[in-house]
Amino acid sequence: MLIGYIRPNEDDLDCNIQRTILMKLHCETIVSEEHSSAKRRTQLDNMMNTLDRGDKIVVTNLFALADSTRHLVELLEIINGKGAFLHSLKEDIDTHHHSGYPFYDIVKHLLEFQSDVISEKTKKGLSEAKQKGITTGRPRKPDENVKRAIIMYQSKKYSLAEIKNETGISKSTLYRYLEN
Repeated sequence: MLIGYIRPNEDDLDCNIQRTILMKLHCETIVSEEHSSAKRRTQLDNMMNTLDRGDKIVVTNLFALADSTRHLVELLEIINGKGAFLHSLKEDIDTHHHSGYPFYDIVKHLLEFQSDVISEKTKKGLSEAKQKGITTGRPRKPDENVKRAIIMYQSKKYSLAEIKNETGISKSTLYRYLEN
């Protein structure tokens, strides 16, 4: 069964453009989301739950279906798991035709690549900041409670639980300040 899926976007708020294109392809069913929000995509969830082997979801573009690369990978896993297929017109992707590397694998590798790039950029930024002597992370704020907690701890008259109850400073925070 050919199942068209549409949802509003800035260029097609009423979905008429998408609907017209999918009707020309003779989609037997057109599933339409009422809003463009990434949350509460009930029609998408219902469609994914009722997919049968051999069904093909047709979208005008990948963004109509998924909100992120990760979301696309999740949807492709469900589609593949049910023996169904995806056809995205703009990108000229049809998972029914396996010519070359499967689209699902490509997207999965792109997601991993995207995560690796973000991770490397973050590590590089932290390393450069450290070399410049810039402290990263949440800035420490030694306040009166920390000073009081240190004094109480050093007096050896109070337990850690008593210090926490009096000052609100946790054991790990206290130890972190004592190390400096």
